[in-house]
Amino acid sequence: MRYLIAKKKDLGDGFFVRRVLPQIEARNVGPFVFLDHMGPLPIKTGTEIVVRPHPHIGLATVTYLYDGVITHRDSIGKVEDIRPFEVNWMTAGSGIVHSERSKLDPEFNILEGIQTWVALPKEFEETSPEFFHHEREELPIVSGGGWELRLIAGSFMGEVSPVKVYSPLFYADIEVEAGAEVELPVPAEQEAGIYVARGKADAEGKIVSIGDMAIYPKGGAVKFRAEETSRIVLLGGVPLSTPRHMYWNFVSSSLERIEQAKVDWKEDRFAHVPGETERIPLPEH
Repeated sequence: MRYLIAKKKDLGDGFFVRRVLPQIEARNVGPFVFLDHMGPLPIKTGTEIVVRPHPHIGLATVTYLYDGVITHRDSIGKVEDIRPFEVNWMTAGSGIVHSERSKLDPEFNILEGIQTWVALPKEFEETSPEFFHHEREELPIVSGGGWELRLIAGSFMGEVSPVKVYSPLFYADIEVEAGAEVELPVPAEQEAGIYVARGKADAEGKIVSIGDMAIYPKGGAVKFRAEETSRIVLLGGVPLSTPRHMYWNFVSSSLERIEQAKVDWKEDRFAHVPGETERIPLPEH
């Protein structure tokens, strides 16, 4: 077992996240190379989160909210509000640009959710960019004693999410009652980890709290006990066949491709997001 503790990151304008992947101790779990936990952040004006247009290559971004509303806009012309328990899956592939903004909604007074990045298999790193939105009712649900699992993406326990994926993986949101014991079978060739978004759990003898991740040995079951009512992120899949390089928002099996993406962004060669005039500059470091 490996255990990770999220690090607090300032994304600007007072917007902080807990980032648990990547770390030196674990660069990825299956194809998942990045996990940010946003919030909970009070929403009073709707302008608390303003992420200006920025680029991605070689990956898919997945946004999943517990509370609040975010508006997504991208360079292939997609505009979509995402609400709790829905899925925004954006395949960057050869390159896409998008923006994200919180939105005032009378139903919510906070914003909280998870954003992950999934590295695309080498043969799909340059696929054409795509965007898919799925309503909460479309996602399969599996229940057990004191727990309920909503399958966000991939295949797990005989269920298949409608979200288009490019490699064998699983990504799920689990609600667990206090005292419930959970045991989930994982295919022998796949890695698995859990992240505690709310509550507290005992993962193989170690207490993991909000901001903690437990990564299980490949080929074994995921087992944990909820110490209190909890919300757990389950993710994993077949490990990457080749290492991935990461720089800013770029992920690739090729350092040369990342260097090209840096030049393309600096020289304004990426497609623009319709209606957007500003963008985030390339970091200097």
